[in-house]
Amino acid sequence: MESTIIASLLLSLVSVFNTVSENGEGAFFALRKAEAPNAKAIYWTANTAGYKERREDLIRFIKDTELNSVVIDVKDSTGRIFINTGLPLAEMIGSQDLRIAPDMENLLKRLRKENIYSIARIAVFQDPFFAEKIPDIALKKSDGSIWRDKKGLAWVDPSSLWVWKYNLDIANAAIRLGFDEVNFDYIRFPSDGNISEIKYRFDEEKITKNYIIANFFKYISENIKWYQAYTSIDVFGMTLWRKDGLGLGQRYEDALDYIDFICPMVYPSHYYANFEGFANPAEYPYEIVYKSLIKSKENFAGKRALLRPWLQDFDMGAIYDKDKIRKQIQASYDAGAHGWLLWNASNSYTQDAMLTQ
Repeated sequence: MESTIIASLLLSLVSVFNTVSENGEGAFFALRKAEAPNAKAIYWTANTAGYKERREDLIRFIKDTELNSVVIDVKDSTGRIFINTGLPLAEMIGSQDLRIAPDMENLLKRLRKENIYSIARIAVFQDPFFAEKIPDIALKKSDGSIWRDKKGLAWVDPSSLWVWKYNLDIANAAIRLGFDEVNFDYIRFPSDGNISEIKYRFDEEKITKNYIIANFFKYISENIKWYQAYTSIDVFGMTLWRKDGLGLGQRYEDALDYIDFICPMVYPSHYYANFEGFANPAEYPYEIVYKSLIKSKENFAGKRALLRPWLQDFDMGAIYDKDKIRKQIQASYDAGAHGWLLWNASNSYTQDAMLTQ
């Protein structure tokens, strides 16, 4: 079993360097959509996507309001995949769970018919399923055991080309299925747990985490560009304020030439007390979102990437009602963002916060 899986990984890796179109660079531009919308999106789990009554309610919510897009989990932070990728590796390790949203292809057809822009969310390096099944690609301790974060979750090694290729293949499968865009989340090294216990495979004195993640962005750009879809990445809101990668390898500047949309998670509740003089940042949704986005605006000038934030629609640090959500949205507009995405983990949105058609 293990030797078969390793052989499959090696065969997959061979094709990393065989993705260039015979028609040349011009084919890329011919395949691309003329223009992506300024997405006004809500997030769905795969469970929501697979529950017909629930998703119909949310489709009506989208159609009746200013919303025009939806972000759907294709691979979540457990490592489970919710579409049929056709990948032998995914089938062998059992990472595909097609029971959750068995009619995803029909859902995408419905969304397209309703003129709703669809975004496939892929959690990349927090992937405990892949890490447990193939320990060779997991982050390890110096004693060779699998390292785990404070929740007990294993992570895959962000420097592994096998991991890059696996996620690229999932992304391309999502595009072939009919998604308009692929959104990459967890594109970083771990942020919690006993980080000092990790024994990286690379020489940390010669290769930095920033370098590795920057090259992942480049790899995605070079190997996904022949498909008719856009790309986006999720980054911590604090990356807009700091240029050091936060010790996680996450610098949005490294993606500006390679990704179409950069989506900072500027949730006011996630900023520390007294940030920029605000005792409880969650109580100042306009100020936190605006100051964060405007901080980075000049860096986007002349670049491929556009700025499109994740906004908060959940109670943390304060009650997030209609007023606080509208203030975040207005701050996004005032800062020149190209759309916005609303996050609520249970997909229970503040519906009266959305403008009606």
